[in-house]
Amino acid sequence: MNPDRRRMLALGASALAGPVFIKRAAAADGAALAQAAVDRFARIPATASCLVVVDHPGAPWRAAHDPAARMFVGSAVKTFILAQYLREVEAGRLTEDQQVKVDDAVRSLSSPVFLNLTGTTQARSALEAMIAHSDNTATDITLAAAGPAQVRALIAEAGLKQTQIPESTRRLFSYIAGAPEGVDLGWDGMLRAQNGSLPGAPRSPLNDKETMASTAEELVRWYQPALRGAFFKKPETLAEFKRISAMADAIASSVPPDTPAYGKGGSIAWGGFHCMSVAGQMIVSKVPVTFCLTINWNGPDDKAPAIVDAYVAGAKDVLAATAQAVG
Repeated sequence: MNPDRRRMLALGASALAGPVFIKRAAAADGAALAQAAVDRFARIPATASCLVVVDHPGAPWRAAHDPAARMFVGSAVKTFILAQYLREVEAGRLTEDQQVKVDDAVRSLSSPVFLNLTGTTQARSALEAMIAHSDNTATDITLAAAGPAQVRALIAEAGLKQTQIPESTRRLFSYIAGAPEGVDLGWDGMLRAQNGSLPGAPRSPLNDKETMASTAEELVRWYQPALRGAFFKKPETLAEFKRISAMADAIASSVPPDTPAYGKGGSIAWGGFHCMSVAGQMIVSKVPVTFCLTINWNGPDDKAPAIVDAYVAGAKDVLAATAQAVG
């Protein structure tokens, strides 16, 4: 073969391979930038778990710290309740327009929207209050309508083995306040427990009976297909899931400004046990970036604000570094 011809073929092959090498090099640089932020997050004085997955076409990458750890994630599991309620709407068994009761029979602690309200409201308002403000009364109304067994069936359908929801937030609070398994202390009992009058020895919120638990891997593995519509039959159901998921206050306070994002946060402070968590997906330059960042720790309440501040700053740092890496 003519030497010039061989040289031209070699140059052509190099030119074709160039974009692939550039993509891989950029992915490696991006992963290193995000991993450095994840490593800083992991230095918060708490037990930390973090996973960020960038589904860049042709060059996906991830950054992680102990992503398989089963953690208490609090209200982050409310995404499954929202999804199952919307699936019940698809099936014609529920509607978002139906009126739901708000009273002491369903009232729960940490309900910034419904705490002092009595009457009825649209189910849509309960769904929005559950996600936007993490209202636990709204959660128990919605969970009872969708059915805890049906929500757990959805979790199983998604292939999630470490994810657990309670029968209701009131059953969760009753159990960790020391009530026997299966007992709902009622609204009066909630108030007594909040004031320190417990029915038995308190339990950790992270347990095997009544809890809100998952792993970073599983929450990422949920949001990736869920936000593509894998668990819904109609495009309008996915649109509604995204609309409500975009309302979560933890999402707005975590992702970089002007970045479309969907998800849910969670937290608790109970008997010295604390949790901060946020999970979801942001869209950066049309690239899906799915994430979960969680910390659990035991310690006095007066030390918690400093750790919470460190968590908020750390989560912002991880997501900002990832967005910068994606470009």
